[in-house]
Amino acid sequence: MTDHDLEIDELMDGDELTDKQKKIIVSAIESFAEKGFSATSTSEIAKKAGVAEGTIFRHYKTKKDLLLAIVAPVMAKFVAPFIIKDLQKVLHQDYEHFEDFLTAMLLNRRDFLVKNLSTVKILVQEIPFHPELKELFKEHIALKVYAQFIKLVEHYQAKGQIMDIPAYSVFRMTFSTIFGYLIARYMILPEADWDDEAETERTIQFIMHGLAGPNHSKK
Repeated sequence: MTDHDLEIDELMDGDELTDKQKKIIVSAIESFAEKGFSATSTSEIAKKAGVAEGTIFRHYKTKKDLLLAIVAPVMAKFVAPFIIKDLQKVLHQDYEHFEDFLTAMLLNRRDFLVKNLSTVKILVQEIPFHPELKELFKEHIALKVYAQFIKLVEHYQAKGQIMDIPAYSVFRMTFSTIFGYLIARYMILPEADWDDEAETERTIQFIMHGLAGPNHSKK
């Protein structure tokens, strides 16, 4: 079994895939990530997978169905399980401070991103162009994660660790900052000279304290 097989098995947890399906998915991930969905043909995917083009359509009715089969598990696994699972840790005081929770979340999702970089890249570059992906995003991430995160925010607000602003604002600022860092680090400027430990700490501190310096005053 190859590394790709292991990654696909983990990503498609619960779905029994044939060897041909695995080859098709791996080839599609590589092609979509490299060239984009629109510029990739099913004949290219079939050739790379070493199968007949008709084999793809026996498993996936359209190229869009193949895209959704790849992206849906990423939607489901990228954020939601960690948030939902760790809500219980927060409520049972495993993360006494909001800052500790943020650090754990960032490191956990960074590991997932590195492991599934090509697939997440497809998600990021294709979601603006496919209503189906937007709906999946709302179903798997926006709605599930938002509901759980609101409970986290209220928990830490009650402890006086987060300012009293609407929870949806905390949600937006937190996730846009964390995923903005991860996308810049691994997709936009991976070749830059990153100090990952320092950058992680700066990202968390920015969420917690913003950019204002000690001499900042609003006139």
